[in-house]
Amino acid sequence: MSRIGLKPIQVPDGVEVKFDGNTVTVKGPKGELARSFDSDMKIVMEDNVITIERPSDHKDHRALHGTTRSLIANMVEGVSKGFEKKLEIIGVGYRAQKQGNKVVISAGYSHPVEIEPEDGIEIDVPKNTQLTVKGIDKELVGAVASNIRAIRPPEPYKGKGIRYEGEYVRRKEGKTAK
Repeated sequence: MSRIGLKPIQVPDGVEVKFDGNTVTVKGPKGELARSFDSDMKIVMEDNVITIERPSDHKDHRALHGTTRSLIANMVEGVSKGFEKKLEIIGVGYRAQKQGNKVVISAGYSHPVEIEPEDGIEIDVPKNTQLTVKGIDKELVGAVASNIRAIRPPEPYKGKGIRYEGEYVRRKEGKTAK
């Protein structure tokens, strides 16, 4: 039994959902997203409530049931509210600055690292040690934030590097002299 797959999705006002075969298009105030789903899953919309039904209790259908529901719910939330990930830069001399559309990060390398955001992604720099990645596609926002974090992941001895806001970094004790 899929607990997530059985939950109905409330479609807020101002969001329009269209079905074309196994392709779902969601249009809202922040933008438009489209995605194809497995043709076995039956997507039904009644009175601004979307429900997903599966044809059988086969293992593949059970796996697709919750996934399909989550992806559609994320599309609806993305076009209405949007998603954002916040990153912190920790370390002496580590900083970020916005230059036009690009973000330039100094993270302890001999050269600054330039990041050009993809279409549908906006990167803000509220402080020189904080970054905010915003967009309507949850998967793309997470991927861009992950790529930024991968420039200099937090190290366990001093905790220097780029981390998600609120991320816990397990610290190690350094060498001790005898």
